[in-house]
Amino acid sequence: MKNKLLSICLISFVSFTLLAQDSDADSSAREEKIKSGFSLGGVPVVAYDSDIGFKYGALVNLYWFGDGSRYPMYDHSVYIEWSRTTKGNGINQITYDTDKLIPGIRSFFEASYLTEKALDFYGFNGYQAIYDSDYEADVDQHGDANRLYYRHARQLVRLKADFQGEIFGQKLRWLGGIAYYGNSIDSVDVDGLNEGKEEDLLSHNSLYGNYVDWGLIPGDQANGGGHTLLKAGLVYDTRDNEPNPFTGIWSELQLHYAPSFLSSTDYSYTRLVLTHRQYFTLIPEWMNLAYRLSYQGKLTGEMPFYMLPYIFQTAPKLTRDGVGGAKTVRGVLRNRIVGDGFVFGNVELRGKILRTTVLNQNFYIALSAFVDAGMVTQKYKFDTSGLPGNLPDYLPAGIIDLDAKEVPHLGFGGGIHFVINHNFIVTVDYGMAAKKDDGDSGLYINLNFLF
Repeated sequence: MKNKLLSICLISFVSFTLLAQDSDADSSAREEKIKSGFSLGGVPVVAYDSDIGFKYGALVNLYWFGDGSRYPMYDHSVYIEWSRTTKGNGINQITYDTDKLIPGIRSFFEASYLTEKALDFYGFNGYQAIYDSDYEADVDQHGDANRLYYRHARQLVRLKADFQGEIFGQKLRWLGGIAYYGNSIDSVDVDGLNEGKEEDLLSHNSLYGNYVDWGLIPGDQANGGGHTLLKAGLVYDTRDNEPNPFTGIWSELQLHYAPSFLSSTDYSYTRLVLTHRQYFTLIPEWMNLAYRLSYQGKLTGEMPFYMLPYIFQTAPKLTRDGVGGAKTVRGVLRNRIVGDGFVFGNVELRGKILRTTVLNQNFYIALSAFVDAGMVTQKYKFDTSGLPGNLPDYLPAGIIDLDAKEVPHLGFGGGIHFVINHNFIVTVDYGMAAKKDDGDSGLYINLNFLF
């Protein structure tokens, strides 16, 4: 998040084995231990933002490795996250991933309730949407800060069930699933965020509010809606392991159908998702190179504006918001690249600098360097007839440039990764935007490698 962000990120590992088969105290620190039974990892995170408040919470990931014969693959994984900020943001999430529940089928379930007091919103179609960082850093005519101008509020209920099964062994698989997205959209609750402040008050100016007032966002979309997605596709997977592959490819094709009869609105559409990832060994067990290319675009129908940003990927990876930010183009603002269709790509060099055991757990640290890019390839059509010819003085000098040429939005940077038993991975990435029009930089603390 770009603003006056003060964050303290306390990353600690609480990892232990509740039921384990090996306990050889004389093993070399570098010897890889085959895990069995339970393994539990947890990360507490503490952060502070003057607009959103103090963030606190924790996440845990419980693995059951069974007899260890498939390690580092697990039989069952349960992920739970609970976090809050003192002014309303929240993550309430549980996922379950297993290939033992239904014989021969990989199953993934998710139940999430996510609240965002200030979700990024910059408009549509990449560089056609003008981002004015100087305006964002300035104050309005009343002396109130504009730094939440490019934001709106969202509450999201996401329920998901995904399944994969073999066609030709594990290499070629079918996928199917159903997901529900319940979006509740509104302006930022500025009065609530200003509560208790005597200075540094936030302005009520809002790009989202302007879009609604001018009819750029239709009235029947302005407050969100609920949509059920039916998914089908294929996965081709030759990776040597899932958490951090050193060789192989992982490609997927997904078709999404969001019928109006399973929605709270009249909108219905289909969407295509194509993603290819490939991995190369540079130094066996120590250094690898990975890249990812993805296209996601509308095939038919009309997508409401609030469904445009979502990034879809094969379970157990979670759906993410927009192109830009932690999981797509690091350094570029989240949701900066929004349209009916878009592409994005990443190239990442990864190298382990330490491999050892800690408290009888396999542990390694890796560094990474990356270059990311994304751009809109299919423009979102919306009515601009209500856009004022001359913007009021209290708004940015520009909102939309319909003649702007769309070119790749670039980000680059590096990261550090702390890994327990190959599967529990805490990643700290720092990315920088190549252009001021896309933001400045971002610090991201997440679980797992990017892809």
